[in-house]
Amino acid sequence: MTTRSDRPEELLNTLDKYLVEAFSRKAEEITVLDVRGLTTYADAIVIITARSQRQVSSIAENMHIAMKKINNMAIGTEGLKQGTWALLDYGDVIIHVFDKETRDLYDLEGMWSDVPRVDTSTYDTDAETETTWDDDE
Repeated sequence: MTTRSDRPEELLNTLDKYLVEAFSRKAEEITVLDVRGLTTYADAIVIITARSQRQVSSIAENMHIAMKKINNMAIGTEGLKQGTWALLDYGDVIIHVFDKETRDLYDLEGMWSDVPRVDTSTYDTDAETETTWDDDE
């Protein structure tokens, strides 16, 4: 895990490689929960919403490949090919990629409602370019 600190910029430095990859895949919504000091298993939980099941798999698989390329190996992964919910565990960062219905169903933000959110607005530099993901392609 990263060094414990209340400084959000230090957490953003840790998250940078994950957020750059997630935003480059045109995720619909990305929420980062700062769980430092609240859990022993992670510093951040990243929750990503994809527009379709195909995009869930694409985001998760591409993130997994990108992290391998920089020798950042996942401790575990689940659901990379199923398309409704993928989990990537990098130790200090846990990443959930959901389709909208599954994200709403599990409501992780509701479970962690008292946890600070990390501002990721600086990563959303390409917000005006929208890609449509369609399961029928």
